Amino acid sequence: MGYLRSAWPWRAALYLLSGCLCTVAVGLGAAGLVLTAPGGVAGACCALLLVTGAVGVSGVFERRRLVLVDRDRHGVPRRRRAIGYGAVSVLAVGWVDLGVLLLALGIPCGLLLSPLQPTAATWQSVTGPIAGVLLLPVVAYPVGAWAGARGTVAREVLDPGDRRLREVTRSRARLVDAFDAERRRIERDLHDGAQQRLVALHMRLGLAGLDLPPGSTAAKDVREAHTLAGEALAELREFLRGVHPQILTERGLPAALRDVAGRCAVPADLDLGVPGRLPTRVEETAYFVATEALTNVARHSGAGRCRVTARLHDEVLRLEIEDDGAGGADPARGTGLTGLADRIAAADGRMFLSSPPGGPTLLRADIPCSSPPAS
Repeated sequence: MGYLRSAWPWRAALYLLSGCLCTVAVGLGAAGLVLTAPGGVAGACCALLLVTGAVGVSGVFERRRLVLVDRDRHGVPRRRRAIGYGAVSVLAVGWVDLGVLLLALGIPCGLLLSPLQPTAATWQSVTGPIAGVLLLPVVAYPVGAWAGARGTVAREVLDPGDRRLREVTRSRARLVDAFDAERRRIERDLHDGAQQRLVALHMRLGLAGLDLPPGSTAAKDVREAHTLAGEALAELREFLRGVHPQILTERGLPAALRDVAGRCAVPADLDLGVPGRLPTRVEETAYFVATEALTNVARHSGAGRCRVTARLHDEVLRLEIEDDGAGGADPARGTGLTGLADRIAAADGRMFLSSPPGGPTLLRADIPCSSPPAS
């Protein structure tokens, strides 16, 4: 019943009807030229030219009307494929579409109009429309099935390369999601396990040092162990912050960006216009980009100040990191820019880099916030 309540039965019927109209128009035009032309040869040539032109237009028209049964966007088809499919569609398959529509809709429509027949009996005037109404939902299924099959064939013929590219994009997105989930698991295990044990060890060493005689060798060794435990704890916390920061999960992207900017060696100004929470993938990608970009600023730019801007516009998060350093950033020099571009592309986003010699350097990431299509 969900199919019948949706717009798909109407879209399927409109998809087939548009193909039928194109086929019938070409057929009638060709027949008219043959019958009305002064000479048989001239009429045949005109009809051939008409069919040839219609075939080319039909292939392009097919891509336009394919959106009725396929929501995915498609690129411009190759000319040979478009012409070949147009020829098959106009000369053969279009007539099959017409037959399917006439067979599927002709019987219910005939029953609905049965009371208008002069010879119809009284019982036919009553039962005919009822039977027609009951048959209409039934015929919606074969019409939808045929339209779906036609659309699948058209998509594979006209757009095989883009379809494979979409599958690769979806596969890459799934890999990124799996990688992020594994990072979150590692962060959770380290936070709840190793970090808690290090905290307990650090505290017990501190308490043990208080019980030892000041100046003794044992007290000195315990103090050194206490210091080393504190350093290990600090390093683990820094590592966990890089794997998947707890602040990003608990408080969202703006708070996480303030945290990473506050820890940057180069003073950073913030301009954050992100209302509320964003999809998890978007927040994680933006945080990863900001962290790596600010690390590059601190290590390679020689900048005295930088700026982090995050704005949401038309369902796209725009993240910009700008610094007043020496410029000349080059992805080939191994500063992580290629990895940034790959990570942004995996989220269906785009990265722009402007870094002329002498600066300033501007890195911009546009990350769409809409959900990716399910595979």
